[in-house]
Amino acid sequence: MRKLRFEEIGNISEDKIHILGRIGRQKNPLPLFFNGSGVEVVVTGSELWIDVETDSDFLEMWVAVEINGAFISRQMLLPGEHSLCLFRSMEPSAAKRVRFYRELQAMNDDPKVKLLVKGFRLDGEFKEVPRYERRLEFIGDSITSGEGSYGSMEDVDWIPMYMSASVNYSTMTAKALNADFHLISQGGWGVYCGWDNDVRHNLPSVYERVCGLANGEMNKELGAYENYDFDSWQPDAVIVNLGTNDVTSFNMPEFVNPEDGRTYKMRMNADGTRNREDELLIVNAIVDFLTMIRKHNKKAHIVWCYGMLGSDLNLVITEGINKYKENSKDENVSFFQLPNTTMETYGSHMHPGLKSHQNASVELVNYLKYKLNW
Repeated sequence: MRKLRFEEIGNISEDKIHILGRIGRQKNPLPLFFNGSGVEVVVTGSELWIDVETDSDFLEMWVAVEINGAFISRQMLLPGEHSLCLFRSMEPSAAKRVRFYRELQAMNDDPKVKLLVKGFRLDGEFKEVPRYERRLEFIGDSITSGEGSYGSMEDVDWIPMYMSASVNYSTMTAKALNADFHLISQGGWGVYCGWDNDVRHNLPSVYERVCGLANGEMNKELGAYENYDFDSWQPDAVIVNLGTNDVTSFNMPEFVNPEDGRTYKMRMNADGTRNREDELLIVNAIVDFLTMIRKHNKKAHIVWCYGMLGSDLNLVITEGINKYKENSKDENVSFFQLPNTTMETYGSHMHPGLKSHQNASVELVNYLKYKLNW
């Protein structure tokens, strides 16, 4: 065995490391805030380790490893400092492209959750990392967080083990298009309100921060609440997949907001239809969010996709898109229907499983190729 040397992540030149996901000013150690966020290197040598630090209260961290584009492993990390072996006993002269990334979404419910990358231990050399041809940003809920992508239909526990970036329509789509990607997602959240009528749980309210989903003083110190520098990473397309939780809220009990003492409830009419005034709250939230996305991503094509857990909100979403286009005269926005999850394609927690994510990715890849002339 050759002797391993430690390379601090802050000392690796930018051309020899690729950082996946949103980042703020802190890069040493490097916080990975979102699912799919990670680091990618190309190295020679027979052995490679990564040094990380994690913490959590009740929602432990999960990470995954790919080598040369192939999925190798995923594992749980309990709180503490870890030195993880990414590979060993490989041909020293061959260059290996290694991706290490976070499987777990940003955990709004656990302010202690963190994943910091400190550096690598290796017996070879870093090589230049080839750059991606395209950039995609995905904004979504539990579907984009990969909830249910692992596990069987009988598994109903809401735990990190069943969430992933490795089995996820968004990362599958990015790979198929040789694209760099950012994921901004949170299970249970919507464009106007969460599944339980909690109006605080909407993605637009956190979109402009590096990671507004992360709570607590620790995450503040790591830069999660900084205004995100959109100019640092401009996507070719922004893919929004929201609405599933907004429509669910119509069938859930009222919510009393502890911050203002007010009661919120998306209402159903006596005939079983949705209250029109409440539908318009979602329509206007879509208009406002599209306006915000366009403000920060001036050239990107924005596609609102929907349908992996039903299509009950299709007309409301398309109404919001059309209203935005009419107001803004912005035609670089579209709606795309994703294939629904069936009994054969469910995973755990009654969420899309592997096959459902694969089906959605195939359709979305073809759509983006057509729409963007790729």
